[in-house]
Amino acid sequence: MTDFQVIHICGKDKIDNLLLNTTGYKQFEYVKAELKDMFALADIVISRAGANAICELLALKIPNLLIPLPAKSSRGDQILNAESFEAQGFSMVLKEEDLDDNTLLEKIHELYFTKDTYIKNMNKSVTHDSIRTIAGLIEDTVAESKK
Repeated sequence: MTDFQVIHICGKDKIDNLLLNTTGYKQFEYVKAELKDMFALADIVISRAGANAICELLALKIPNLLIPLPAKSSRGDQILNAESFEAQGFSMVLKEEDLDDNTLLEKIHELYFTKDTYIKNMNKSVTHDSIRTIAGLIEDTVAESKK
């Protein structure tokens, strides 16, 4: 597929040597400082649906396709996270049991061509000003304790 350039964070010992010379595809076992640059380059992201990952995608307003770990492989929290973000219009979701080459490509194209809708929805999120919200809660708590 030549429609996209792909950065794939595979995980430790998950590099596929058969794909090392694939044009437009780069694998990493793990990234640290480079992640911010990778996110800055990304038009869309495909991710699991852990709380940290999805909140970071929301904060950065990156349209995303979430593929949560299935209930048989997890506590089920990723499914709940993904369903919540999908219901709010922040994410597109593809269940792992529905995943195959065709459904993945269809969802990627659909997300890419509708990404502005997801960005618009993320911009409406009440979590967009979390620092001010947290500071306000602290100030309210301090004010209440002085009464």
